[in-house]
Amino acid sequence: MFESLQPAPPDPILGLTEAFKEDPNPAKINLGTGIYTDDNGKTPTLECISRAEKILAEKSTSGGGYLPMTGLAEYDRSVIELLFGADHELGASGRALAAQTPGGTGGLRVAADFIARMNPGAKLWMSDPTWANHNGIFTAAGLELGTYPYYDQESRTLAFDEMVAALKNVPAGDVVLFHACCHNPSGMDPTPAQWEELAELAAAQGFLPLLDFAYQGFGDGLEEDAFGLRAFAAKGIELLVASSFSKNFGLYNQRVGAMTVVATAAEAAQNAMSHVKLCIRTNYSNPPAHGARLVATVLADSELRTIWEQDVTIMRDRINSMRRLFVETMAAKTDKADFSFVATQRGMFSFSGLSKEQVLEIREKHSVYIVGSGRISIAGITSSNIDPLCSALASVL
Repeated sequence: MFESLQPAPPDPILGLTEAFKEDPNPAKINLGTGIYTDDNGKTPTLECISRAEKILAEKSTSGGGYLPMTGLAEYDRSVIELLFGADHELGASGRALAAQTPGGTGGLRVAADFIARMNPGAKLWMSDPTWANHNGIFTAAGLELGTYPYYDQESRTLAFDEMVAALKNVPAGDVVLFHACCHNPSGMDPTPAQWEELAELAAAQGFLPLLDFAYQGFGDGLEEDAFGLRAFAAKGIELLVASSFSKNFGLYNQRVGAMTVVATAAEAAQNAMSHVKLCIRTNYSNPPAHGARLVATVLADSELRTIWEQDVTIMRDRINSMRRLFVETMAAKTDKADFSFVATQRGMFSFSGLSKEQVLEIREKHSVYIVGSGRISIAGITSSNIDPLCSALASVL
């Protein structure tokens, strides 16, 4: 049976990392994956995590049996608090319930399976463009997919009018996937007023919003980045949220995420979560403990939480400073293209505007690794690689 198989195509993002590792060039630059690095090109362990590790070691919490299907209860409560705010009625009323998942990707897959179970005929609508793995996750769950306009390649702006016009045709019962902040791959987010309009549209149309929230704190701030999600929640409608702590806690290899259900009543939320549990049971049964314990420990301790919030600010500020430095350096290198739009975007990524041919050329000639779509990871730029990076980009324009 296996002899007849042909090699599967490499993942467009993770496959790029494998190629980067095999490149012998000591000056190679990887701007493909969504991993934060400091100005030394290293992914730091946050101070709050180091302290939480010591606390957990003293408590000897590493042993024990399986976690519940929905994970650590204290972690799930922390997820809801961070998403909606400490005093939001969703948590107190029981209308919002979270289930710990293996990363944000795990949260998305649980959401996909839940949608397929709840409404097999539902169509899921994604932004064009969107994260490369979205298509695979929802297709694997058996969902029919559609797209709505999002990014205008010519003007390098959000195609908001076209987006709204398309969403007005989405029927009740279908699902619309939104990036809650720091849109991947474009870096373009709706304004608060535009989020309010989208929330009004969801309530009027009756479609189910699913928010992918992987970068909270990396846009404008932990509270500011939750504006869009909270605008939907304020309408009293049903929601799904897939969230992740990989980026804002630096826990990439711990796989710490969640899938949150928001219902119009507590009983409906409990009923929905019972079906979420079935999806989890047939997928991975229950999540791992350690990463969730770290997050729950930090968020429950006022001193550690303050340190964490400061660390998130440091990471966000560094990314934004690299955006500005990139724009300045490219302007000094060439007048063939204007990259000023990069400074107005948010999060870890930006579209460079490079074609697939240009991306391949800078990889072959300069060992600069960028996703084929032209998306670059701003978080991988440092003060030491900015000059060779911009020289390489300028050479293919």
